[in-house]
Amino acid sequence: MFKVGIIGATGYVGVELLRLLLNHDKVTVTAISSSTFKDEEISSVYKSFFNKTTLVCKDKSDVIDKCDVIFTALPHGLSEEIAAEAISKNKKVIDLGADFRLECEDSYEEWYGKKFTCKDIHKNSIYGLPEFNGSKVKEFNIVANPGCYPTSISLGLMPLLKNNLINTKNIICDSKSGITGAGRGLSLKTHFAEANENFAAYGIGSHRHTPEIEQTLSYMANENVEVTFTPHLLPVNRGILSTIYCQPKDKLTLEEIHEIYKKQYENEEFVHVLPLGQTAEIKHVKYTNNCHISIHQNYRKNKIIIISVIDNMVKGAAGQAIQNMNLLLDLPQNTGLKLIAPSF
Repeated sequence: MFKVGIIGATGYVGVELLRLLLNHDKVTVTAISSSTFKDEEISSVYKSFFNKTTLVCKDKSDVIDKCDVIFTALPHGLSEEIAAEAISKNKKVIDLGADFRLECEDSYEEWYGKKFTCKDIHKNSIYGLPEFNGSKVKEFNIVANPGCYPTSISLGLMPLLKNNLINTKNIICDSKSGITGAGRGLSLKTHFAEANENFAAYGIGSHRHTPEIEQTLSYMANENVEVTFTPHLLPVNRGILSTIYCQPKDKLTLEEIHEIYKKQYENEEFVHVLPLGQTAEIKHVKYTNNCHISIHQNYRKNKIIIISVIDNMVKGAAGQAIQNMNLLLDLPQNTGLKLIAPSF
């Protein structure tokens, strides 16, 4: 059994990691940490773990010392030094924050207001979108787990970009996320009275996932890709639905586009291309590591419309991190992730 630990275990992403890892039959959760709830049992913070685990939140050093693989579920700017210490002790790190997602330090400083503090270790990290570069993950000691919006959008566009089928300068990504995407810390927009019976855009033209989306899509296309990305807050707990609009370079039938998508993802465990005529919906991927994609077309405007849905806490965060862990440990990607969405 591999020993794994979570630094930042009491945030929404950290506790989702713990929920999934406790059901993984190839790893043991050996240690967890929390700066807010240090020395408290996790079951006292989240009652769902009562009689399921006796893990106590300790210091981050305890996690590094006791574990083979460390998950860092922390705000940006806090994972670099932890990762540096961990890999100096021959540990593997999967970071669910933003510290290793952007390759360009100037871009990181522009969007996050910080410079890289441990510059040398970035060359030992990889952006871990398994369906795109999963074969390379185990060659690195640090995996940057993708953001939730970039995961939904990247999987939605990858077949078109890899096959050079669309204009890369006028892609529109219109995404909606459940409230858990904002994290456990309370803000005005996540108050019940503000979010309930409401639907609002935010981060318009300035959301921090924009450079990550463009960086990933540019690698897929092998040319510079520009997007107009607007996120929205849905009054639901979890889930992301991205509606993506793009212009094909040549006339393509809906059937031809659909075949391209099916071929791209035919061997992928977690990406499912729905039959033509069906529409991807959040409820069909909740609590799973799946991404559902449906293909549509506006014939009058010659536009391709892609709908891509994921659970922002699983495929968009904790589940994808475990998928990356499985790749690091040379385990089947679906180990611990054979999850089925509830029917209602």
